[in-house]
Amino acid sequence: MDISLKNLKVVISAGGSGIGKAILEGFHSQGAKIATCDINSDLIKILKDEYPDIYTEVLDVSDEQEVQSFCSNALNKLGGLDCLINNAGIAGPTSKIEEIDTADWSECLNVCLTSQFLFIKNCIPNLRLSKNASVVNLSSAAGKMGFGLRSPYAASKWGVIGLTKSLAIELGDDKIRVNAILPGLVKGERQKNVLMAKAQRLGKSFAEIEKEAFSFTSIKSYVTAEDIANQIMFLASPLGARISGQSIAIDGDTKMLA
Repeated sequence: MDISLKNLKVVISAGGSGIGKAILEGFHSQGAKIATCDINSDLIKILKDEYPDIYTEVLDVSDEQEVQSFCSNALNKLGGLDCLINNAGIAGPTSKIEEIDTADWSECLNVCLTSQFLFIKNCIPNLRLSKNASVVNLSSAAGKMGFGLRSPYAASKWGVIGLTKSLAIELGDDKIRVNAILPGLVKGERQKNVLMAKAQRLGKSFAEIEKEAFSFTSIKSYVTAEDIANQIMFLASPLGARISGQSIAIDGDTKMLA
């Protein structure tokens, strides 16, 4: 099936590794024009070597001036914008609420939620000019279920859903569709580190925590970054023209996060 992404102009935050890089690779394979950023300069160097046609910058997504500058540079390079993908995020602390440092709380919300506001604010004028405009925000299964010992992360991801739904209403007249993706247990280092932190906190083994996590899913396997990228490409294509305001779970039918 041709999903018509050739020459689609796409901005992806945090495209240097993990989900972000899978999204980047998926769109690139379909002939899209891409700009991306990452806080890790080594990852940006690798991207420059692998994909010299992609515009890249080292960027702290929680810094308003840096985001504004990047968006200006990226949109000039691309010559406009059709799709913004807010992928940047961090795991945040694993701890009881009374033990969480305020700085750690703020950092998690700034990266996972406020960065999305900053990118959207700076990209909306260009998106209004597109005939196939969309925004895809990365939330999480934690954004609809909560997650014990992970309150900053869960709070930020609930916020992403509220932001997404509100903007779908606000931008509907502009023909800009806005959706959120809610991954579950995603294969990779970040998920492994989250489970390991929980195991350490509870005095259990990694295997016990992993088994418990999968006990709450119907499809007992990790979601892959490619699974997420495929859904986002569909939403960004003309095939997703009437999909907006949705929180789409890619989680193997997860019932809860314990």
